[in-house]
Amino acid sequence: MHVKLPVTLIVAALFCCLAGCHPPADDNANPKTAAEATGDLLHFAVIPKGENHIYWQSVRIGAEQAAKEVGARITFKGPAKESDRSEQIDVFQGFLNAQVDGICLAPLDADALVRPVEEAKRAGVPVVIFDSGLNAKPEDYVAFVATDNFRGGQIAADAMAASLGDDGGKVICLRYHQGSDSTHRREEGFLDGIAKYPNIEVISSDQYSGTTTESAVDKAQALFNRFGENVDGVFTACEPNAEGMLRAIRDRGLAGKVKLVAFDSSDSLREAMSAGHVAAIILQDPVRIGNLAVKTLAASIRGETVEKNVDTGIFVATKKNQDEPAIASLLNPPQS
Repeated sequence: MHVKLPVTLIVAALFCCLAGCHPPADDNANPKTAAEATGDLLHFAVIPKGENHIYWQSVRIGAEQAAKEVGARITFKGPAKESDRSEQIDVFQGFLNAQVDGICLAPLDADALVRPVEEAKRAGVPVVIFDSGLNAKPEDYVAFVATDNFRGGQIAADAMAASLGDDGGKVICLRYHQGSDSTHRREEGFLDGIAKYPNIEVISSDQYSGTTTESAVDKAQALFNRFGENVDGVFTACEPNAEGMLRAIRDRGLAGKVKLVAFDSSDSLREAMSAGHVAAIILQDPVRIGNLAVKTLAASIRGETVEKNVDTGIFVATKKNQDEPAIASLLNPPQS
């Protein structure tokens, strides 16, 4: 017995057979998209000290670039305030509970984040420390990716001496925040370097600006109230306290008279240097720091040998060299 099938049904059956032999062309056109769909991408947490300052926005750019290159995705999250140790610990613990594949951490306190990193080690979650050091056992973390901050402070001292000239003068080292390893090393490097210059006297080195521009303005004004006309130069250890000091210097009509050497760039600091209100800016490479932190973490997870300490470089910008391509790119790094 023969059954006649409609022509349309036969054609449809043939089409289905052919389609089964050839998967849809778009399924593997973008391997990254396919990996995301199946959850195959490594998931890294990148925890900065904060998210508001320009420096951290540039770190994020570098981390995101590296994630694309190594086949990972990142979640970038830090505390609302760079003084909030408890919140950074909570952020870290949240990522640990979420079972991320690895964590890049910029500890805002060299001691407070030791225990969370130890917990991550026990849980089998590798951690790369970046930007700022941690007083943990070396075996508890994969690597440390950062600027040589002590050397950066020494370079700042040389820049201060050059700006003051042969007459020297009286200078202030305005510290940032207690517990911050990166800025502490810069401050100590500056004091070590400036000691080489007998014509320069440090008249204050024990005052902390706090973590915001506003608190830095208040501390700067208090220092000027105390020392008055006796201040010839000021070293500031990072962007927010440099911004606050610059504002106080301008408010008092001392721009260009008091030599300001800053660490890290911003739009206003860069413009102030062009105007002669900032003598020098010590520069890191925040994009490179974020990039190498993520790449180092990925390499470690793949079983590759990684360097324990990764130096990302230090540079000095002045009005004379600010237009050189390498310096200009660091003065104005990309921001997310």
